[in-house]
Amino acid sequence: MQPSKRVKFGRSDLEVTPFAFGTAPIGNFARPIDEATSDGMIQTAWDAGVRYYDTAPMYGHGLSELRCGHSLRWKERDDFVLSTKVGRLLKPKKRSEIDFSPWSNAAANELVFDYSYDGTMRSFEDSLQRLSLERIDICFIHDIDVFTRGAEQPEVFRMAMDGAWKALSRLRDEGVVKAIGIGVNEWEVCYEALQQRDFDCFLLAGRYTLLEQESLDKFLPLCVERNAAVVIGGGFNSGILATGAIEGARYNYAAAPAEILDRVRKIELVCHEYNVPLPAAAMQFVTAHPAIPSFIAGTRTVEQLQKNLDWFSHEIPAAFWAELKKQGLLREDAPTPA
Repeated sequence: MQPSKRVKFGRSDLEVTPFAFGTAPIGNFARPIDEATSDGMIQTAWDAGVRYYDTAPMYGHGLSELRCGHSLRWKERDDFVLSTKVGRLLKPKKRSEIDFSPWSNAAANELVFDYSYDGTMRSFEDSLQRLSLERIDICFIHDIDVFTRGAEQPEVFRMAMDGAWKALSRLRDEGVVKAIGIGVNEWEVCYEALQQRDFDCFLLAGRYTLLEQESLDKFLPLCVERNAAVVIGGGFNSGILATGAIEGARYNYAAAPAEILDRVRKIELVCHEYNVPLPAAAMQFVTAHPAIPSFIAGTRTVEQLQKNLDWFSHEIPAAFWAELKKQGLLREDAPTPA
């Protein structure tokens, strides 16, 4: 697979690259990244032909959008696709009074959930100003899932369908954005949203990977039927599909349980047999599905980014995928790269 190939983004008239640059790390997730490294990664991605960049107000309390806009500001605007999110407003506040967790040395803004119509319009306008770019192409309603909102999720979902949906639908109708969707951690939430509203796309974190294919049951087939695009973030399941089954490996933001470690070890044996890096298999598997145009990868260094680009381009024989299915390590109905 080529990171710079242009592919159609669902039913919209947008074209994205299958390798997308994720900007959560440059919001200083967990630990700081300096300005030079942040800009260096975006320029390296650009030079490699990457033309889809995803950000959000949440990432670094606005820092990610500021950095993303800075690095893309003088690029020809029609040459790339940019997505951001709504659902949180940023309000300036003293650093000493802000809980930045899990961000480190983030921007001096407090995050406030707001899925109302007016809050969504405000969030969208604020993002445009932080980015200082002439437009946003794709906008996702962010974190209306159980993972983020817990017991409040049903009410938060309803509010978003009534408020944020109406605002984004109007922006789409007016041509201000080209595509609107949901960005969450659970495919079930995406499935419910697509049944209820006319969404163009989804950003799904970690729920369609080498280790998880339950979304093949209902959600992804509906996306194919409706020509809705699905972008996958967290395709390494928060770590283990990049590191392998090492001591301390992470799976879905926690220590990997024994059964996951065992499954990954079995996948790694097949990788070794066919000389396929595990991360290469993880990345290329995702974008083989007809509903999935892009894999969002976030990195902390230029070297790490270059590794991801190399893995994405690594040639994988068809026999590798066949062997995974033969051993029951991959669903028989899962599409694989041609």
